[in-house]
Formats: sequence, structure tokens, C-alpha cells
Amino acid sequence: MGKGVVITRPRAQAEALAARLAQLGVGAHVFPLLEVQPLQDSTALRAILSHLADYAMVAFVSPNAIDATFAYIDRWPQQVIAAVVGEGSRQALARYGVNETTARIVSPIDPHRTDSETLLEVLDLPALTGRRVLIIRAETGRELLADRLRLAGVEVEQVAAYQRGMPDFDAARRTQLNALMASEASWIITSSEALRNLLDMVRLIHGESGMTQILKSHLIVPHPRIAETAHALGFTRVTQTASGDEALVAAIQSAT
Repeated sequence: MGKGVVITRPRAQAEALAARLAQLGVGAHVFPLLEVQPLQDSTALRAILSHLADYAMVAFVSPNAIDATFAYIDRWPQQVIAAVVGEGSRQALARYGVNETTARIVSPIDPHRTDSETLLEVLDLPALTGRRVLIIRAETGRELLADRLRLAGVEVEQVAAYQRGMPDFDAARRTQLNALMASEASWIITSSEALRNLLDMVRLIHGESGMTQILKSHLIVPHPRIAETAHALGFTRVTQTASGDEALVAAIQSAT
């Protein structure tokens, strides 16, 4: 950890964490492995958000979904439940004035297990039966939450609020990746997709010979599913934290 950490979130979300770690004396490098972009056509999203109050609950799959939503609405309808899966999403809602005093927010209880499965555990499904629920997500993603809600008799709609992909991997980024690999810094990985993108980048410039080196890297991940993905891909040095920046910062500080 003395060699710093690499923050691999989309740049807009990475800069604040990098600045905070720098204040704590931790060398932080921003190297996004995912890029979040607005939809090419937001017609469907804007149409649904224009009658947000018609839903009993709106579930956000990520802070990105929240940011995209509040680009088109002025305030949250207080009677609508806001469902989120992690502390980062709670913080994103708070930035727009949505908190426990202005709305009912539902999220998993265990900060070490924050996903669709654990969100379902705390939802009052009988109260939602026969009512309309909206899931705001990326253009692609897991279907588990929608499928389980439908099985419980909930009327589910889904809408894409943003698109996600691998950032351009130009010459400057290749040089940066080589330097980061040589530095032996720890990598903060906040999605399985981002981790796969990292391996694709390493293969592109080093082939399979680079895999031996990158798989020795220390990973810091905030979710057991990401840890499982990392181990399945061949990483052996994986530290799992609870959800949210506070837990990430605490884990980094304890390891320095």
C-alpha cells in the first residue's frame, strides 16, 4: 500500500476520492476502467421521469443512475420509495436533497453485502404486489431484481439512464498502465466489468505474458461478488471492504 492506489471508477466519481486520499498522504492515481456516457436518445427516460409520482417505488442500480435521473427532475416525490443497493447511492441521493427526512429510502442492512439479492431481503414485497415499480439502470445489466419482483406480482418497468463502456485506450493510457503496473500500486475495483476491462487492456499491450504480472496485484473491492470474480480470474491478493467510500478509505489507511 505504500506504493499508492489506483482508482478505477469513471473519472467524475474518482477525482473526489483521489483528492481525499491525497489529503491523507496516500498516493492516488486515477485510471478509469469504465466510462459512463449519456444516452444518445433520452426520450424514453424523460417521458418516464415526467410521471415519477405514479410509481410506488423507484430502484436505482448505481450512483450513475441517480445522477442521470436528477439531470431531468427538480425534486423527488416524497411518497415514492427510493431503493438503492449501496452507501454510494445513498450519498448520491443526499446530494440532491433526498434523505431519511425527505423520503423513504430502502437499502440492504449489511454494508458488506449490497446487491439486488440483499435489497430484495429488506423490501416489503406484499405491500408492492400489484403496484408499479421502476428500475433505473444502464443500458445493460443484471435482470435479477426485475425478475424477482415480477415473480412477487409487482408491475415492473425498466428504463436506461446512461450507457457504460471501456474508455479509449490510446497511447497515453497505455503508457500510464505500464507505469502503474511497474509501480505495484493497489487497485480499487468497484465492478466486475471494470476488472475484466483491465485484463483486456493488459492482454492488448502485453499478451498473456502480462497476465502473470497483473494477477499478482493487490485488489481492494467493496463487494463479495467482485471478490469472487477476481479470484475466478486468477487474482490471489484481494481485500474486501464494506460498501461506500468511508469503508474504502478505512481499509486503505489500515493497510498503510
